[in-house]
Amino acid sequence: MSQQPDNASDPDLAKGIALAELADGGRLVGHVGDEQVLLVRRGAEIFAVAAHCTHYHGPLIDGLIVDDTVRCPWHHACFDLRTGEALRAPALSPITSWSVELRDERIYVRAKRAAVATARRRAPQAKAPSKVVIVGGGAAGFAAAEMLRREQFAGPIVMLSHDDAAPVDRPNLSKDYLAGTAPEEWVPLRPDSYYADNGIDLRLGAEAAGIDVASREVLLANGTRIGFDRLLLATGAEPVRLPVPGADQTHVRTLRTLSDCRAIIDLAKRARRVVVIGASFIGLEVAAALRARQIDVHVVAPERKPMERVLGAAIGDFVRALHEEHGVVFHLEDLVTGIEGKRISLRSGGTLEADLVVIGIGVRPRLALAESAGLAVDRGVVVNQYLETSAPGIFAAGDIARWPDPHSGERIRVEHWVVAQRQGQAAAMNMLGHRAAFTAVPYFWSQHYDVPINYVGHAQEWDSVAIEGDVAARDCVVRFNRNGRALAVASIYRDVDSLRAELAMERRAAG
Repeated sequence: MSQQPDNASDPDLAKGIALAELADGGRLVGHVGDEQVLLVRRGAEIFAVAAHCTHYHGPLIDGLIVDDTVRCPWHHACFDLRTGEALRAPALSPITSWSVELRDERIYVRAKRAAVATARRRAPQAKAPSKVVIVGGGAAGFAAAEMLRREQFAGPIVMLSHDDAAPVDRPNLSKDYLAGTAPEEWVPLRPDSYYADNGIDLRLGAEAAGIDVASREVLLANGTRIGFDRLLLATGAEPVRLPVPGADQTHVRTLRTLSDCRAIIDLAKRARRVVVIGASFIGLEVAAALRARQIDVHVVAPERKPMERVLGAAIGDFVRALHEEHGVVFHLEDLVTGIEGKRISLRSGGTLEADLVVIGIGVRPRLALAESAGLAVDRGVVVNQYLETSAPGIFAAGDIARWPDPHSGERIRVEHWVVAQRQGQAAAMNMLGHRAAFTAVPYFWSQHYDVPINYVGHAQEWDSVAIEGDVAARDCVVRFNRNGRALAVASIYRDVDSLRAELAMERRAAG
């Protein structure tokens, strides 16, 4: 006897449903064979696409329909309902789309459509480059290379990465992979074969030592020179080191790369107690991941409340309580003054014992290459709205870029994975000659045990905080306002509200 698929209770869209079952503006999930399909109606048009996001498999039916797109509720990826193309990171792969037939007041989902190479092909306004060099193998660098090929740029692409691994899903390193709940095959952004198959010359362990702006060459530490027509600097950031005695010991680690994460996992297998230094996003995600491994975790940080500077007092109190519920012990308003073997000394006079120490006290942008090349630098590489630096043809994206943000009205630099990806995509379009201003609303998410925190916008300071819902009940929207305007919105289990806040900011900036 054959078994029914898991989605057998959903309507079989190949057999059709009555048009009346899908009101204008409505959506439903059915199936075609074993595949779940999202059906969306907008006026006279009906779209059929895969029901889940290609990033982390978020349910698109719970997302937001905006014009002819659907936005994922989990991490704000966006897809074209007509073609399935992934229009915004963090999703990079398209969702499947199907043809739809309307006959005799019934809707039928028919054959899959062929994948569309790109849905946004536009004639560039300037001559396309002959060769692109990307310095950096992180979020921005990979997203740029992927977008160049998606836009059918046929010239050489050289990606120089100082890392020893191909581009990875860095958020996973402090979350599921570190916790031991995600296999390593989930971590690479693409299989190793992707780069050769797409003509991307990925060079690992390649350290760029200088840029000759006049001759349009990148100089490597080994003396090699690589010419470029367009250059993207996506050098990212590096962890801040703890300037105390003993911080250079082998059981004292920072987390940035896949190698860093593997080393922490290896040490964690033998550790009974961990001390995390820093109550930042990275520090507390590490704390949650290591608690999932049943290791005792202590957190030492100078703050009065965790993450208060970014998320405010209410969410800071909630995050502390959440971690304490899971057994984390906090030592706040304190500092580590020395590490001698397994003994950690605190400014307060106390000591802690730890088999593993993880430092998460922030990162600093890698600006040396830009500075030595004479590019404009001001707490980051200064770029215009097109992400072009002070040197024509040289762009910057990701953690190093300081750009004019139309939403806050300020020039900002942020260290968000999704922002880096979207900037890489925008830089790629502009290297091809399109004049596409980078106007995306900054966005990030943080995961603590089973609790996600979404954040859209950017608020360096605010004069009031408005809380809708109940923070302690894990059901809230928190708006950070200045002069009566929401600059940023944090939310817990209010995914659609987070998407709506992002859309409102987009429309406000568009005038």
